[in-house]
Amino acid sequence: MVQQAVTLDNLFHALADPTRRAMLASLAIAHRNIGELAAPHAMSFAAASKHVRVLEQAGLVRRRIEGRSHVLNLEPEAMKTAERWITERRAMWERHFDRLADYLASTDPDKEIRKKGVSK
Repeated sequence: MVQQAVTLDNLFHALADPTRRAMLASLAIAHRNIGELAAPHAMSFAAASKHVRVLEQAGLVRRRIEGRSHVLNLEPEAMKTAERWITERRAMWERHFDRLADYLASTDPDKEIRKKGVSK
């Protein structure tokens, strides 16, 4: 449970930044090196590298070194982890809302009047 929380914390922290989300969108199209990821954002290689490290720590990207170039690949499993967590929370809230709707329907003072077809 603690490891899952750390993973989710890292994941959502990485996704919270618009620059990192843009980098992920770029990587969804093709593998990129750090310089290619930095270019659209007018940032230094060092700044882009810091963003990439956050993405790596979250498990969203994987780096491979080809000579002097660091090529990044998207890792979809991390997004599946986030999707599962969100899906579980959605199901829980839907159950709560269903129970609330049932409760409200059971305590509706106008329910009997509506059953008989009599309007107020």
